[in-house]
Amino acid sequence: MRVKVLVACESSGAVRDAFRLRGHDAWSVDLLADETGSQWHMQGDALEAIRQFCPDLLIAHPPCTFLCASGLHWNKRRPGREQNTIEALEFVRALMGAPVERIAIENPVGRIGTAIRPADQYVQPHEFGHDASKRTGLWLKNLPPLVPTCHVEPRMVDGKPRWANQTDSGQNRLPPSAERWRDRSRTYTGIAEAMADQWGNLPKG
Repeated sequence: MRVKVLVACESSGAVRDAFRLRGHDAWSVDLLADETGSQWHMQGDALEAIRQFCPDLLIAHPPCTFLCASGLHWNKRRPGREQNTIEALEFVRALMGAPVERIAIENPVGRIGTAIRPADQYVQPHEFGHDASKRTGLWLKNLPPLVPTCHVEPRMVDGKPRWANQTDSGQNRLPPSAERWRDRSRTYTGIAEAMADQWGNLPKG
C-alpha cells in the first residue's frame, strides 16, 4: 500500500527518504532548503503544505530551540524569549490539530509535555542501532508506539551508561558551532527506518 507522507520541519530528508525507499509518496517541507537539493522537498510553511498536500501521515519535527528543557532556563533571563516559547507551542498545537488521519510529533524532553500533554513514547537512538543517546518524545495520533529494532550496549562509567556521542560526564560531545543545532536535530537513520517500516503499511482507518 502506497501512503502519502509529509515530513514537516525536515531539511535533512532522513525520514522522507526512508519512506520513499519503501515506495511511498513522501515529501518534506521546511523553511530551509533541502540539504541534498532533493526534488521531493517543499521550501515554505508547513501548515500551508499540509493544506495543499493532504497527507495520510504527518510526521513533524517542530523546532525545539524554544521548547526543549535544556534551553528553557533562558526564558527567565532573556526578555521576549518566553513569548517565543508560547508561539512555538501554538505551532505544535496547530500541527497536532491538522486534518490528517495519522500524526507523529517528535521533540526532545521539554515544554510540550507539560503545556500540552505528555508524550506517548520516548525513544533512544541506541534502541535502533546507533551508539548514541538522545531521549526524544513522540506524540502520536492513530499510530502505535515504535518497537525498538536493535539495541546497542553502552560503555559504563562509574556505574552509569554512556554512549559514543556522550562524554564520561554525560554531556553531548558536539563542540559549539553555528551548525550545532542542525547536527543535533537530525533524525537518526535507524529511527527513520523504523518509522517507515512500522508506520508505512498500516491499514486505513
